[in-house]
Amino acid sequence: MARLIHLSDLHFGAHDPVIVEAVERRIDEERPDLVVISGDFTQRARTEQFKEACRFLERLSAAGHEVLAVPGNHDVPLYDVLRRFLSPLTRYKRYVSDVLCPFIEVPGASVLGINTARSATFKGGRINEEQIAFIRDTFAKTTPDNVRVLVTHHPLFAQPVGEGLEPASAVENDELALSAIAEAGVDLLLAGHNHRAWTIASELAKGAGRALVIQAGTATSTRVREEGQSFNLIVLGKTEVEVTLEQWDGSRFVRGSAQRFARSGQHWELAGGEPVAEAATNG
Repeated sequence: MARLIHLSDLHFGAHDPVIVEAVERRIDEERPDLVVISGDFTQRARTEQFKEACRFLERLSAAGHEVLAVPGNHDVPLYDVLRRFLSPLTRYKRYVSDVLCPFIEVPGASVLGINTARSATFKGGRINEEQIAFIRDTFAKTTPDNVRVLVTHHPLFAQPVGEGLEPASAVENDELALSAIAEAGVDLLLAGHNHRAWTIASELAKGAGRALVIQAGTATSTRVREEGQSFNLIVLGKTEVEVTLEQWDGSRFVRGSAQRFARSGQHWELAGGEPVAEAATNG
């Protein structure tokens, strides 16, 4: 079994220091095998915001936690046009990680991160053919019995963001990416970006294969969208996944009810036999 904590959309520069401290405290209490952060470390990719993110990561490291991170679109400068197009992720590489597509294996899980942040898009993301080949090649070499986890900032297919709202757009080249993750036998897709926590079966997207999609809300940002700050605690077995939503109640993170998913053939079902496709969970 592998235990992951999945954070996203920290937005240092538009964060609440009290919530940051509470996140660190919960990570120390849970002692996960891996902390996954799916992008948007900063609000506007400014140096001081990256320094805040760096200090957060240094505290996690000092406490003995391993971290896998990918950039988000907010980690690319918006108003500094020259830096945006000539060196968009220089500060990210200096203060967060110089590896944009990291790979880590922990007991029970093989976790690959892919950078979907691009200079030419304001909010959207993109995955290119070189990265798609990298997904196939990397997972082909992983420990066979490990759960295969792919981490991106942007979701790999359009998803609803609220009742009565249009679905959020997918990354560019999403069909190629979904085909690759199906071929690679990816079990879980972790992402953020929409500031909403929910889980759904990727088979709802054409050609997406067997993966279970787990979205994280914003962990520490004050920029919330219809729901408060939260993060995911994920426990992985080869054929079972348990997802617990940790929600901020104004003074601390409170553990919500855990949801257990089991694979039945090539399909994910909630414990009790309810298809995940009919039981998407929102924070």
